[in-house]
Amino acid sequence: MHPHPEPPPRTGAERLDARLTALGLAGPRRRDAALAVLVAAGTLAVVTPVVLAPGPAAELGLAPGTAALALGVVTAANLLLALRRTAPAVCLALTVGLELVNVVLLPVGAALRGPATAVAAGTCGSRLPTRRAGALVGAAAVVETTVVLTGIAVRPADGALLGAAGLVVAQVLSAVLVYGGPLLLGVYLRTRRRYAELDRVHTAGVVAAYRERADAAVARERARMARELHDVAAHHLSAMVVQAAVVERLVDRDPDEARRTASRLREQGRRTLHDLRLVVGALREPGAGGAEADAPVPGLAELDGLVEQARELGGPVELVRRGDPGEPSPVADVTCYRVVQEALANAREHAAGAPVRVTVTHADGRVAVEVVNGPARGTPPESGSAPGTRGFGLAGMRERAQLVGGEFEAGRTGDDGWRVRLVVPHDPGPETGGGRA
Repeated sequence: MHPHPEPPPRTGAERLDARLTALGLAGPRRRDAALAVLVAAGTLAVVTPVVLAPGPAAELGLAPGTAALALGVVTAANLLLALRRTAPAVCLALTVGLELVNVVLLPVGAALRGPATAVAAGTCGSRLPTRRAGALVGAAAVVETTVVLTGIAVRPADGALLGAAGLVVAQVLSAVLVYGGPLLLGVYLRTRRRYAELDRVHTAGVVAAYRERADAAVARERARMARELHDVAAHHLSAMVVQAAVVERLVDRDPDEARRTASRLREQGRRTLHDLRLVVGALREPGAGGAEADAPVPGLAELDGLVEQARELGGPVELVRRGDPGEPSPVADVTCYRVVQEALANAREHAAGAPVRVTVTHADGRVAVEVVNGPARGTPPESGSAPGTRGFGLAGMRERAQLVGGEFEAGRTGDDGWRVRLVVPHDPGPETGGGRA
């Protein structure tokens, strides 16, 4: 009843996720490890030429071994980003600890910092509750600032370009930018992500509620149509019964009036059938549309197409018609068609390839259909069951015959074939539930 909507276009994040998964980087651990390696490699590529160059190292008083060790500490801190989502607090603590190692190694005023602490602080803001993330990042900033300010106070800063006061201001600004900025960005991303999730949940709830209301409305409408079906049948059929009684009284006294009343009765019957088809069509299950649902109810006139279809499925099938077809009632018409259809299906299943003969005979106000197939060619079915015993085939055919007051026979022939025969009156009559109005 509810068609599946087409999937929305993929976003850039979804396309990136698909590409990373195709590269084998599925899950946060692998992706964070790849990010850590890329950050470490990029930092080394940018910082190494500057730190190890003779001019800057000499100006800062760095020995080659100290500079190399500081680069190693920065690289280790960057590699710790592999823990940023699985253990964000641990990642922040370890990266800050390595940053403090460089504060101790390098002279006052010399700073060698990678992006690890900023990334770790931002991850805490985006992954942890806001208060906890603020407390962790704030503590990290205070610890680093305290250690740096202690170093400035303990060690001389004569060679520094900014002097002691300038170094203090620079450290405070650095702490705000390195820790405060990423923290705020992470909190913003977390809030936006939660809002998007709540919006998706709300949208899903709205859609579910709408569909539930639509289903309830359809159910109410179908119930109303069922009542209309009852009203249509009661109104039209009661009127037809009255008109039929009038015809019966006038048939001898006033034949002309009886014919006119019969004509009105026939027209009333056509309107009844039309109205019933409209209501019953609306009461069909949702999704039952299409050519098959809209096709008319089959009858004996469609046997040629059924036989042709059976031929195409394999095996010779012959159709023989005898007598004047007359005008069988719709229920007798469709009953004969369905019995022939089931008999052909049984013959195709249990006697594949055997010749089949379908005979339709009209005589004395009755129609007889007979389907006879020869013996099975090749290996019979393992179950050894006779044709027509699968499922409710024979039982269904016999029940159809009883409903229209017909006679049904089924059994083996002398040559080990199978014969199905049905005889029904053209007009089964009201006592069978299948007569004409």
